[in-house]
Amino acid sequence: MAWDEWEQLKQQAAEKHSARMELNQAPAADGTTHNGDLKASQKDLAAVGDSAYRLYTRLHKCSDHARGATESAGKGLSKDGYALGKALTHVAGRWTTQARTLSDACAQISNHMDFTRNAHAGDEVYIAGIVSSISTLDKGFDERTQG
Repeated sequence: MAWDEWEQLKQQAAEKHSARMELNQAPAADGTTHNGDLKASQKDLAAVGDSAYRLYTRLHKCSDHARGATESAGKGLSKDGYALGKALTHVAGRWTTQARTLSDACAQISNHMDFTRNAHAGDEVYIAGIVSSISTLDKGFDERTQG
């Protein structure tokens, strides 16, 4: 794909889906808007974290294969006296840097989802304990006023 073609496709995509912010409402299926709350279940958080981890492991494996093949081609072409060899070796280096950055981002997403899931589970236990304490306290007040 040529660079101009890529830029044209990006422009077409941007025209179809122009970004805009909507506060305190979400579009319904029929196009109307309604108030809504952001909800994320433990299952949702786990799915995002698992997907990020799977992408991390696949990216790590596949990007190494691409880097190795590109480096090998670059060294072979350089050895034969082609200037393209040096360019391919440079691309392999950049590829490694970019793939590592993307891989690190996937690991961060995965770790953050695990942390968030555990933090919310701890919050649930804490809140349940507080509510339980309040109901026990209320029961004590009720017994005292009825007696």
